[in-house]
Amino acid sequence: MIEISGLEKTFDQPGGDQTIALRGVDLSIAAGQFVSVIGSNGSGKSTILNVIAGTYRPDAGSIQIAATDVTRWPEHKRAKLVGRVFQDPFKGTCPSMTVAENLRMAELRGRRRGLRLGLNRGSRVRYREALASLGMRLEGRLDASMGTLSGGQRQAITLLMATLTRPELLLLDEHTAALDPRAEEQIMRVTDQVVRSQSLTTLMVTHSMEQAVRFGDRTIMMHRGLIVADLSGEERRGVTESDLLMRFSELRYTAEMRVTKDLLAGAAAG
Repeated sequence: MIEISGLEKTFDQPGGDQTIALRGVDLSIAAGQFVSVIGSNGSGKSTILNVIAGTYRPDAGSIQIAATDVTRWPEHKRAKLVGRVFQDPFKGTCPSMTVAENLRMAELRGRRRGLRLGLNRGSRVRYREALASLGMRLEGRLDASMGTLSGGQRQAITLLMATLTRPELLLLDEHTAALDPRAEEQIMRVTDQVVRSQSLTTLMVTHSMEQAVRFGDRTIMMHRGLIVADLSGEERRGVTESDLLMRFSELRYTAEMRVTKDLLAGAAAG
């Protein structure tokens, strides 16, 4: 279970200006739930992932992962609870290391370890089986350097790396945005398969309305640092991309009015 309460984050800009990225966000995610997050540029959707992961520290609010308060934990400490896949297929891996070595590094994430990776026959068998389960014929590429793989292949392996130790929370940060349409479809199929087979609690930021309505159990819309809609169950079932776009346009106006009201109230108080 993920519990986020009153999350706020403001960034200082050159010239003394400030950008409010999160405005008191509250969010609960049940164990095993797959949640997609959509929103316009600057809506706060990537910021919320970075705050949960520990990349940014919130200005206010709290974050609980599996009943553990991690609000003040550094990013490296949260790594044992959180798996993450980034937009860039070449981020989060070592291109010069083999697929097997990258998988071993991922398996040791969050543990104390020496300089040796400790690859052995047993681990290689595990990795080969895990790669075979993806259905992308990658089981024969254990000794290939990560840098020689295509973007889609690398992203599939990065997803496997993020879930090898079954994290309490999987964060997907627009992880198909840099791929061509064929690879994007393939990675979303693999994503859905991995998430469902392991019942992973998942938060996926996406630029795609189609992904937002097709995958997952729940869709959240963000705008100007606010959650403006939260669709699940019957309300979400049957929603089309066009419905989502129309609803987002309507709710965006409501959010803008709320932000303007808050700004005016703040100016009056000051």
